[in-house]
Amino acid sequence: MVFSSVSFLFLLLPIVLCCTFLFPVKYRNHVLLAASLLFYFWGEGVFTLLLIGSIVLNYFLAKGLENCKGRKQTILLVIGVCCNLFPLFLLKYIDFFLQIFHVQQDLSFHLPAGISFFTFQAISYLVDVYRKIVPAEQKILNCGLYISMFPQLIAGPIVRYHDIAKQLVQRTISRDGFAGGVERFIFGLSKKVLLADPLGIKADAIFALPIAELSTGQAWLGATCFSLQIYYDFSGYSDMAIGLGKMFGFTLPENFNYPYVARSIRDFWRRWHISLSTWLRDYLYIPLGGNRCGNRRNLFNLLLVFTLCGLWHGAAWTFVVWGLWHGLFLVLERIVPLKRENWLMRGFGWGYTFLVVMIGWVIFRSQSMEVAYNYLSVMAGFGGGEGGLLARLANEPKFLTEFIMACILAFPVYGSMVKRSLRWQGEQHEQKWNVVAVSVSVVVGRLALFVLLCYCTLITIAAQAYHPFLYFQF
Repeated sequence: MVFSSVSFLFLLLPIVLCCTFLFPVKYRNHVLLAASLLFYFWGEGVFTLLLIGSIVLNYFLAKGLENCKGRKQTILLVIGVCCNLFPLFLLKYIDFFLQIFHVQQDLSFHLPAGISFFTFQAISYLVDVYRKIVPAEQKILNCGLYISMFPQLIAGPIVRYHDIAKQLVQRTISRDGFAGGVERFIFGLSKKVLLADPLGIKADAIFALPIAELSTGQAWLGATCFSLQIYYDFSGYSDMAIGLGKMFGFTLPENFNYPYVARSIRDFWRRWHISLSTWLRDYLYIPLGGNRCGNRRNLFNLLLVFTLCGLWHGAAWTFVVWGLWHGLFLVLERIVPLKRENWLMRGFGWGYTFLVVMIGWVIFRSQSMEVAYNYLSVMAGFGGGEGGLLARLANEPKFLTEFIMACILAFPVYGSMVKRSLRWQGEQHEQKWNVVAVSVSVVVGRLALFVLLCYCTLITIAAQAYHPFLYFQF
């Protein structure tokens, strides 16, 4: 079940919200845990048992880690990490590794949605208990809710236990918090439905063209559309998850911060899928030695971490190469740091970063390295298809509008407008004239935008059947 589906928006979510407010406060965790398991069962059926098994396993492992010391504690942690990784390896990677070793046996399985996310979340919990950063959760109900909370169960953000441990015990659902959550959810839903989906339709159509029919202009358009699609798709989901969390009284971590304004690959990974990049830093890069070891070892650690980052996204060579591609440029930036003294170098840094990221997305999206090579060759000017791209786009005003808006909103335009309106509101307040009129105009403006987005998003959902969510498969 996806958040943009009719069954979620008009059935499950209203029922869960009503139950949350109708039941006494002490039963709210019970309601959310039941809703989370139902949400997962709706889409994954019998694999809900795997999720329940993860909850039970990690609850008792964490209590065991808290009561052990020394070598026994380390052994128990290793067992816990292996137990969490085994289902992920079996269901997601076994066929890939059999192919590497030329074992002629198809053992591919259905990949349960969100397994990578709740596995990493459970591992971080065990490691933090081992490091004595957090105590083990004493109530299996709270542990279950932490691992399976439906707003971020399927695709993150990856939440650390210490971020919401207090909220699991006590939280307040305020009127302002609930309203802010609804607003954030609608903004995320509109990013997904109004921008990511139409961009995805165009990207799918272009990537499906035979190489002989693909022109260089089309190839660049397809790569740009997919780059924007995956950003609005995933960041939109994160916005919806954070918004839903606010509706239920939780504050979930931010996961995106306008990654396409980055001026280096290092900066990009500080802005893209923040919860994953910080997880890899804290639970893999730093334990490997981080930047405390020698320079060569440090560069090797970067390459290794991003190779595993690519593999985390999928069991295919394209994902491995995508991770290596980013790791390579992170290494190069360590060797030759980018200077940002003037606007020219800042502009070069942005252009270089976006080009590297876009090439990486072509590799990421391709079914094989051969397909990626052929597509990139066309982007480099070796295409055989007909041109006339601008003329074609002129005949598609709806898509052209969506594409332009997607390009503009990839930059912090809305945030800047909100900050300026608040600053203007403060200036008028200091001058003590038209304070009420100014405040009302700001509120009415935001409300009008909210209502417009609601209307456009809901009629689009009702009219279209194309609502894929890219990160379900990762």
